[in-house]
Amino acid sequence: MSYPSLEEKLAALKVCEPTEYETACLDKVGTGAYEIGVQRTADILDEGYEVFMRSSRSQMGVAGDSIVAIFTAQGDLVNASAGTYLHAVIPPIVIKYILKNFAENPGIADGDIWYTNDALYGGIHNPDQVAIMPVYFEGELVAWTAALSHTTETGACEPGGMPVSAKSRFDEGMNLPPMKIGHNHVLRHDVIEMFAAFGLRSETSVTVDLRARCTTADRVRVRLLEMFEREGKDFVTGLFRRMLTEAEQGARKRLASWPDGVYRCATFSDSAGTEHGLMRNCFMTMTKKDDTLHLDFTGTSPENGSSYNAHPQAVIGHLANYIYEYVFHDLPISSATFQPIDFTFPPNSMLSPAPNAATSCAVMAATGAMSSIANCVGRARFGTTEWRQVTASLGNGGNASVLAGVSQWGMPFADMLAYTINTEGQGARSHSDGINAYGFPWCAFGRAPDVENMENELPMLVPFSQHWPDSGGAGKHRGGVGTAQLWVTHHVPYVIFMSIADNSIVQTPQPLFGGYTMCTCPGLSLEGVDIPELLRAGDEGALDLASLLAGKYGGRIVSDTYARTARPVMADQVITLGISTGGAGYGDPLDRDPDAVEKDVVDGLISDWSAANVYAVRFNERTGRVDKEATAELRRQTLEERKARGKNWDEFHEGWSQRKPPEEVLGLYGSWPDGAVVTPLMRM
Repeated sequence: MSYPSLEEKLAALKVCEPTEYETACLDKVGTGAYEIGVQRTADILDEGYEVFMRSSRSQMGVAGDSIVAIFTAQGDLVNASAGTYLHAVIPPIVIKYILKNFAENPGIADGDIWYTNDALYGGIHNPDQVAIMPVYFEGELVAWTAALSHTTETGACEPGGMPVSAKSRFDEGMNLPPMKIGHNHVLRHDVIEMFAAFGLRSETSVTVDLRARCTTADRVRVRLLEMFEREGKDFVTGLFRRMLTEAEQGARKRLASWPDGVYRCATFSDSAGTEHGLMRNCFMTMTKKDDTLHLDFTGTSPENGSSYNAHPQAVIGHLANYIYEYVFHDLPISSATFQPIDFTFPPNSMLSPAPNAATSCAVMAATGAMSSIANCVGRARFGTTEWRQVTASLGNGGNASVLAGVSQWGMPFADMLAYTINTEGQGARSHSDGINAYGFPWCAFGRAPDVENMENELPMLVPFSQHWPDSGGAGKHRGGVGTAQLWVTHHVPYVIFMSIADNSIVQTPQPLFGGYTMCTCPGLSLEGVDIPELLRAGDEGALDLASLLAGKYGGRIVSDTYARTARPVMADQVITLGISTGGAGYGDPLDRDPDAVEKDVVDGLISDWSAANVYAVRFNERTGRVDKEATAELRRQTLEERKARGKNWDEFHEGWSQRKPPEEVLGLYGSWPDGAVVTPLMRM
């Protein structure tokens, strides 16, 4: 195998030096024409993105968990239309690998369709698959196009493409290096048959999504050729190079406005797949100097024997989720915006594992990096004119549930339910609360499917969807709350259920400036209740989360970790409570406006207990409204109690530095406290 090294992958993310021809073409792009040209690339990409969603079959593709992009002839990302910024860093690595290794054999030609999903060659994890096409104009390679999305079936040891129980890459099903799957603008029939065989549990979603990627990449290619014909090769070439230059300059200008310094964040998780224990899933040291950033992940826990590992480019992709959305939101989605950012990944950590490591749940392994970048950048920006854009971390829970089996329409399926992951709460902002049921941190523009669509596509019943009270982190500004849905097997004898998460005991994201993190997400189900019978009896109006948890309908609440391996759920039985986490809080909860606390109680976003014990708000028993005087006195007493418990730094550090978790939970952590490798892993 000739997969690229870490050094080659990091180098591929840097923009190639301009050729003499590109430099000469810059003179063809004047003010006004440049702005129009940029907008035309965006229009082309937006059309491609719409085509992509409309032609996809899997839940994630329909929800918009995808990216459509344009690249220079050398493989640098120029612009993209993205539901998820995660994928922005992947195609440049792949395209530059193809140019280096396959230009002669099998060769690169007009009408080629290239394809890959293997993380060793630059991918995230194998459900994320990309179709890439070269763009030839007058016989010359002038650009590339790509379409990338998540298909939740890879023929792995468990359904859904993200097997929790995988121990090495050999358990994860289809891993494809960059390969040519079509020529002369036609897909090869033998390749389609190969994909159908790999997608044994869901042949239709796999092959339809494959065609959707190719259709989308080709649509963008055709529109680009129209632009070359209309504007001329010199103009478009100069436009691409200027877009890269402007993106880098914009990124450097923004970074230069932050104070120089070293910012650190340590995050933790409670499991690696089915093995439970404390992990430091990210230790980030961010050094900001002049107009550059350096991100060092030394101190992150070692790689583990589960699928909760992520290769470095996947980690960078998770940083892109936050950086493109909250920092470079007004710049093109471009390789050049990452030009001033460098990285250090120590070998054999869970964020830089050995080549044969399982990485199908890479998105869970990298939640710590996603949360850490929000925390470090938020603190760096707070003392600048950008302070109003500072936001605490999103939930980053990624509580993904997979259903598989034969649908009510007689079709085999294996798909991820998009509702919970696309309704997480946003982190609280420096000036206001986070948005409730905001979306998917991995896919800022992803859409939660309608309940009716879920019930039509999949053999399930969804009796209620609602906000999940107390799921947002408390603070002066509250994190947005997540959601809860009840899922019931319906119309079929059984379904196979599994779920992916790591936040049932320890929550990963850190809050900002005295805020609280969000609650953890247990895996909850209900046994011994016939939900369809309740609905037939006319009780649907009272069927909600609080009633179920209070035991109003009988049965037994089953609590487990949210991550669960594949298991059958029989007809008309509760599959699980699908819950999505809220966002982290910002600022001290005692500084929250009592009237805002009252409104949250009335709206069902927080409980009476939280109002009294977290926010220290008292209500008038007769009117049910805030008692301002009693609240002020309670908060004064609470502050005095805090001060009485306080210690100076030396006293605190002397005690804190001696504390250590029990040995039985440190098996995944590495050496204490630095997280270094203790025993190298052996995989088979």
